[in-house]
Amino acid sequence: MTSLDCTVLIPARLASTRLPDKPLADLAGVPMVVRVAQRCREAGARAVVVAADSPRILEACQAHGVDAVLTRADHPTGSDRLAEACTLLGLDGRDIVVNVQGDEPLIDPALVAACAERLQAHPECVMSTAAHTIDSVEEYLNPNVVKVVTDAAGRALYFSRAPMPWWRDGHAQGVTALPDPAPLRHIGIYGYTAGFLRRFPALPPAPLEQIESLEQLRVLWHGERIVVHLSPQRPGPGVDTPEDLARVRRIFEQRSSANTR
Repeated sequence: MTSLDCTVLIPARLASTRLPDKPLADLAGVPMVVRVAQRCREAGARAVVVAADSPRILEACQAHGVDAVLTRADHPTGSDRLAEACTLLGLDGRDIVVNVQGDEPLIDPALVAACAERLQAHPECVMSTAAHTIDSVEEYLNPNVVKVVTDAAGRALYFSRAPMPWWRDGHAQGVTALPDPAPLRHIGIYGYTAGFLRRFPALPPAPLEQIESLEQLRVLWHGERIVVHLSPQRPGPGVDTPEDLARVRRIFEQRSSANTR
């Protein structure tokens, strides 16, 4: 396994409107947040650390040999939690941090590595993220699907819930096909420099961020740059609802059964 010069931070909090105690949800005998950390380890990062808001999460991680730090329970956003974790871990300002959500137990380790490597290759950027091509009109038009457009170097120009780029001729006739080149769907994984991550929560929210309800627009609004990794495939399903949890549990149960044969 190749050593990756970054720290993976996994924010995890017990409070969830749709799925209480989500980080501790059982997936084939292992808490979900531990499953996320195990997947991230496969990326080869020098450290994988859970940023927990509760001693219960900390204890669950320690029981499975996963590094974790206890952060304040009153952080308004995951970015604030990660900023505190950077301070607790004593990370240098230029150190690269990859933020993987604690409800992504099927995260592709290659995607984690790509976010870190993309940021390393673009020192003019303070953040990295990922996207994949959209292959259906329904997804292109869906406001719950966040789109991103980039410049020639792969740096983000804008993120939006609107169909983007706007295909003038195609929309004039009613959208029945996708523009060429294909639009890009944003994937919610981020790389940061630790220095910017500590600075980010203090930046005033941006009007565009508030209109679109997209926190990453604050970065662009304040003149910083985000480089985008184009993934050849879609990410595995995350867990937001009880239905999501049931689906992911079936996947882990199937894998567990296959491994015991």
